[in-house]
Amino acid sequence: MTVQAAPHAAITPKTPSLPDAKPETLGLSRPRLQAMSDAFRREVDRGTVPGMTVLVARRGQIGWFEALGKQSPAASAPMALDSIFRIFSMTKPIVSVGVMTLVEDGHLLLSDPVAKFIPEFADQKVGVVSGGKLELVPAKRAMTVQDLLRHTSGLTYEHQGDGPVHKIYQDSRVRSRRISNAEHAALVASFPLVCHPGDEFNYSRSTDILGRIIEVVSGKSLGAYLAERILAPLQMAETGFSTSEANAGRLAEPFADDPWTGDKVALFNMLEQPVMESGGGGLVSTTMDYARFALMLRNGGTLDGNRIIGRKTLELMASDHLGPHVAINGTLLSPGHGFGLGFAVRRDAGIAPFPGSIGQYFWSGIAGTFFWIDPKEDLFTVFMSQGPGQRDFTRTLVRDLVYAAVD
Repeated sequence: MTVQAAPHAAITPKTPSLPDAKPETLGLSRPRLQAMSDAFRREVDRGTVPGMTVLVARRGQIGWFEALGKQSPAASAPMALDSIFRIFSMTKPIVSVGVMTLVEDGHLLLSDPVAKFIPEFADQKVGVVSGGKLELVPAKRAMTVQDLLRHTSGLTYEHQGDGPVHKIYQDSRVRSRRISNAEHAALVASFPLVCHPGDEFNYSRSTDILGRIIEVVSGKSLGAYLAERILAPLQMAETGFSTSEANAGRLAEPFADDPWTGDKVALFNMLEQPVMESGGGGLVSTTMDYARFALMLRNGGTLDGNRIIGRKTLELMASDHLGPHVAINGTLLSPGHGFGLGFAVRRDAGIAPFPGSIGQYFWSGIAGTFFWIDPKEDLFTVFMSQGPGQRDFTRTLVRDLVYAAVD
């Protein structure tokens, strides 16, 4: 295993490290992993991103873990193995596992209507543009928990389009971190749907609604439930909806202006405890914390003797739930991919412009974080950066570089 060369603080003892081994013993090429390191160092030198971490594990052991560049462009501290990142939508797989623990406990069914838990979602209308006007028509069927998990709910994100329904989202308080999960869910329920439930994949605030369902069913805050059922058993001690002032010197930050577009970059304050605990994108974490979550998935739902989720439940989650009848909107799902219950899933060996295996599942965060699990190669990777404008580029780059190292 390699670690970064620059001096820095060691990984906090609160989060246990994972087993590591020399790359060669795991079927990983050290020269190719070094080439990966060189490529990312070039990106730092070009000013593409301030810095990043990359962790590559195979056969349950870490073969490469490195931090490159600076933790923040405004300070001199190097990126560290234990730097703290906003993981945004990499929150979704964790919350999706949380929902499935409630399924396993018999508290809900995937086929349950969302309105069973959040009454405001009863009798929803679909917004249809006709003659330049927005008309509201009754939904053909109720939105279900499964629809929320696979993003076929009819909900959307304000940044996923510019239609009349998206404008309703944009003009609302839906982005506020100062409203509760209950208020957020009621607000989203008041908006028209962009399509009939089940008809289309539209990346959306669905996982925020799942977070509210967890609260309703468990009687606990989302943060408390995730801590009890997932984060504490996995010893993910650095993961939460904020971090303490004592960690102010460990926060990874982006450039103030995007180096490619010149756009201002504004990300939330990780030291501020929000009122809304966003199930869709509110967690902060470290590379090692998320690697513990990824290893649990790789292990079929267990880590260090703690079972978080059942093997067959996880198998269901990591299967495609869209199929040929669901229209896929947007560009988040590359060709040859579908979506499961909280993860994107690779359906074809080819078609997509990057390597991988059929059955590989993954997701990413809008600020530049990314992870994947490849069961066929017994491989997982966790990549962390805070470079929002470069996220698509770096996601593809890290795939190319890691798979080139698989012997």
